Amino acid sequence: MKIERKKISAQVLEQLNEKIKSKEFPPNQPLPSENELAKLFGVSRAPVREALSVLSASGIIESRQGGRSYVKELHLVDMMDRLTLQYISLEEVFELLELRMIMETEAAALAANRRDSSDLEKIKKALKGLEETLTNPDEVGLQADLDFHKYMIEATKNSFMVGVMDNIGDLYRKAVAFSLKKNLGLQRKRESVYLEHEAIYKAIESQDEENARKAMKNHLQNVRKKLREEK
Repeated sequence: MKIERKKISAQVLEQLNEKIKSKEFPPNQPLPSENELAKLFGVSRAPVREALSVLSASGIIESRQGGRSYVKELHLVDMMDRLTLQYISLEEVFELLELRMIMETEAAALAANRRDSSDLEKIKKALKGLEETLTNPDEVGLQADLDFHKYMIEATKNSFMVGVMDNIGDLYRKAVAFSLKKNLGLQRKRESVYLEHEAIYKAIESQDEENARKAMKNHLQNVRKKLREEK
C-alpha cells in the first residue's frame, strides 16, 4: 500500500508557517507576491493561493491597501501554537458541514427531548464561556464552541452520534477553528454566533424540539454562508 503524499498546499503552508515563526517574514511587512512565493517553493500559484487563504482565515496575515498580504503582529506565536495552522481545505470544511447539517439539526431536537439537568448545566456552562470571550478581541471561543456542540450531542443519549463525534473530533476541531478565525476582530459577527448558540440553548432548555432543530439549522447555514463569502 502506497503512502499518500501530503497535499502540495499543505507543504507550502508548513513552509510559510516556519518562515513567519522564524521572523524571516516579519510582522507588519509585506509577504512576497504569489508569483515570488511560487518560485521560492517551486510550485504553481494555486497551492500558494490556497495556503495563503488558510493563513488569512487563521488571522495570521491580512490583506492591506494595494492587495499585498502582511503578517499581523497579533500574538503570532501563541496563535500558531494553538493548532490554527493545522491544514484543512475548504473542501473538507464544506463536506463536514454537510454531515453536521444532517446530524446536528436532528441531534438538537433529540437533545431538547432527552436532556436532563446535568446535560443542561454543561451546555449552559459552555454558552457562558462563549459569552465571556466576547470581551476579548484576541479570543474567538474555540473551546467553548466545541464544548457546546459536544455536550449537546451527549444530551441525545445516542451512543452512535457520540461515537461519530469522537471519530471526527480532530477534523471537527480544525474546521470550527478555521471558521471562527474569520470572526477575529469582528465584534458583530462574534455576537451573532453567540446569539445563535443562545437560541439553540433556550430551545433545548424549554424542550422545544422543533425550535431546537430550526435554531441549529440556522446556525449551520450561517456558517456555510460565511465560508462561501470567502471562496
